[in-house]
Amino acid sequence: MESFDFGLLVRFIHVISGIMWIGLLYYFNFVQIPTMPKIPDDLKPAVGKHIAPAALFWFPWAAASTVLFGVILGWQQGWLFEAFLLGWGMGSVHLTWIGIGMWLGLIMAFNVWFVIWPNQKVALGIVDGSAEEKAKSARTAMLFSRTNTLLSIPMLWGMLASKHLIGM
Repeated sequence: MESFDFGLLVRFIHVISGIMWIGLLYYFNFVQIPTMPKIPDDLKPAVGKHIAPAALFWFPWAAASTVLFGVILGWQQGWLFEAFLLGWGMGSVHLTWIGIGMWLGLIMAFNVWFVIWPNQKVALGIVDGSAEEKAKSARTAMLFSRTNTLLSIPMLWGMLASKHLIGM
């Protein structure tokens, strides 16, 4: 009888967490933000008071879970520190690509926890702020969210290329 493969479980949780994180990121940037100006004013509070806070609750935790299980996966596989060094001096295409993906993921997670989420809490009134502070926070959160959307493309490429470009 074979033993349970914890590496597979860790990889599965990493991938599910990543799908949730990037899915919410894309929802905000491709659905919610562009649609808000088209919603009648009397309906906007439903989004701002119910939908956005619920989605934003899961957003930072999905980012944290993705990073945590990605780090555990790299450690289990034995290449975590080499990937952080982008495979420098090792001549490994795999470590270079996975390292690029990891660094971009870490930058994105930092943006989520220390820029986007704190500013969204002000913009949505979860944390007190003046009308001017809310507007400024909403713009800052949106700009960093758009930055993360752009970073997600090479991040995802790095994750996929790490396995599929070996030997190219």
